[in-house]
Amino acid sequence: MTWGLHAVASAAVESTNVFDNPGLLLGIPLAVAGAVFMSLGAQYQSRGVRKVERLAGGSGAGGLGVSHLVRLLRRPSWILGTLLMGAAIVCQLSALAIAPLIVVQPLGAISLVITTLLNAQATGHTPTRQSVTAIGMCVGGIFVFVIVAAFVAIEKPLDQVQILTLLVILLVVLLVMGAVWLFVRARAGALFYISSAGILYGFVATLAKVVIKRIQQGDFGALTIASGIALLAAAAAGAYFVQTAYSSGPPDLVIAGLTVIDPIVAVLIGALLLDEAASAPAWAIVVWILVGAVAAVGVVWLARSHPQVIHESQELPITRGGSGPDSGPADEPR
Repeated sequence: MTWGLHAVASAAVESTNVFDNPGLLLGIPLAVAGAVFMSLGAQYQSRGVRKVERLAGGSGAGGLGVSHLVRLLRRPSWILGTLLMGAAIVCQLSALAIAPLIVVQPLGAISLVITTLLNAQATGHTPTRQSVTAIGMCVGGIFVFVIVAAFVAIEKPLDQVQILTLLVILLVVLLVMGAVWLFVRARAGALFYISSAGILYGFVATLAKVVIKRIQQGDFGALTIASGIALLAAAAAGAYFVQTAYSSGPPDLVIAGLTVIDPIVAVLIGALLLDEAASAPAWAIVVWILVGAVAAVGVVWLARSHPQVIHESQELPITRGGSGPDSGPADEPR
């Protein structure tokens, strides 16, 4: 499997678009499979976090404490969700190994539709017309972006200056984000945690691409090691924000933010720093800006119109599914 991925990756180097990049033929299905695993993982992780909150008798919306984290490690639903997320990561890394970042990364938007359906079934919160429209804006915007990117994206060898610049930018982002979190954590809402996680995961995807490409080239030097360490740091911080976001909002809202903000950040880095959009015509850039804005507005609108969010803020008398206000499906992992 590894040899096969490496062979396809070698053939895809310096490719110009979907017609002469065979990596896309395998990379896109792998990214779609990762989106499915992400949907299932998000649903089960969210259940685990909410159960732990009930057992602990307090909310983790201001940041999960050590007791919350320890309890999560004992929740079968959260562990299952984590394993599914692991499968999603494997699929995504495999896709990144053989296809351009700005093509495969946005395909995670598929998970938003799946997660929405799963969450509606699990909680009894049927999506409203407003929330469906917001989801359509998220998914539609991202898919238009992918279609355009598939025809203009290229891959180029990375030089040391590009990698060092990426690491410095990530360090600044981590420091600023940490300082902001310490200042606003007591009153931070779901959008803060979702946005923070999305930004960090955009860097994670980019660094994963960097590490994969350097390993494929047989380069195991200091920059590769530093990129790997930075990747793990960003992933750990992003994972913490995601778990906290589950305390503040429904899983499909979390996935909406991640599948829009994550690829937008990754694409900006890929286009501006890694030169993956060097051959993109002016019209493609205009389209990317417009559809990216549509998708971002969709996330904000979903955060305001999601029926579960409204219900939990006691603005609408929507009946939850199950036998009680906090019950989930009878067959869900505990």
